[in-house]
Amino acid sequence: MLTIGCHLSSSGGFLAMGKAAASIGANTFQFFTRNPRGGAARALNPDDVAAFLSFAGENGIGPIIAHAPYTLNACAGKPSVLTFARETMADDLLRMESVPGNLYNFHPGSHVGQGIARGTELIAETLNEVLRPEFHTTVLLETMAGKGSEVGSRFEELAAIIDGVRLNDRVGVCLDTCHVYDAGYDIVDRLDEVLEAFDSVLGLDRLKAVHLNDSKNPFASHRDRHEVIGGGSIGTAAVGRILTHPALRGLPFCLETPNDLSGYAEEIRLLKKIYEEDPSCPN
Repeated sequence: MLTIGCHLSSSGGFLAMGKAAASIGANTFQFFTRNPRGGAARALNPDDVAAFLSFAGENGIGPIIAHAPYTLNACAGKPSVLTFARETMADDLLRMESVPGNLYNFHPGSHVGQGIARGTELIAETLNEVLRPEFHTTVLLETMAGKGSEVGSRFEELAAIIDGVRLNDRVGVCLDTCHVYDAGYDIVDRLDEVLEAFDSVLGLDRLKAVHLNDSKNPFASHRDRHEVIGGGSIGTAAVGRILTHPALRGLPFCLETPNDLSGYAEEIRLLKKIYEEDPSCPN
């Protein structure tokens, strides 16, 4: 079965997101844990959480993906910024225990001149500080495009982070199609080779989710600008090959394209059609 959804506003709470997802034919969704530019998180409503868990169970929704705010930099050079990242992530993971068994995705961070090696070391230290054995959430490192001093545009960088995490059985990877393409991994013409490289460096068992996006930019541009499916340099055919690839089936696919709810509904219908018409895909 195809697990597909999109990024939704969390302003109405968990149940509202679940209903919005179901209304457009989605069976998963992603949401920001708080304002993506930072700030305090809204208090959880236990009744809303309980109602969502019941609705999700009845409607086959899950796993869902929480996304950390963009301001979280787990390898910041400035102590106050690093403290904010660690406190925010620790709080987010505690809050995720209200919906256990789901995913928490974050951009690894920018080393801001400290170098990749120091950046990966600091991110591992951050994860060692915030992860607890009793948590039921899998934390995902997102593949990045490599703009500026971003960490995580190469599979080897993600592997270095994971190798430094004590509870690394709780850590996985979210592959963003726009980001990896912009980073120089040719998922259009060499998808098998890219996945083989991922498996060799990280292991495909680490891959827990896919952000499904087209790219406004050409291959290896290191720019990171998302586009609607079929509107960019990746193209619908390549997205379809990713969606139906045997190594990726069963993963949650989440759209982060520049769309409103009706646009997401159209993309989900298109992608379901591609999946259902592929003879190799199970019903």
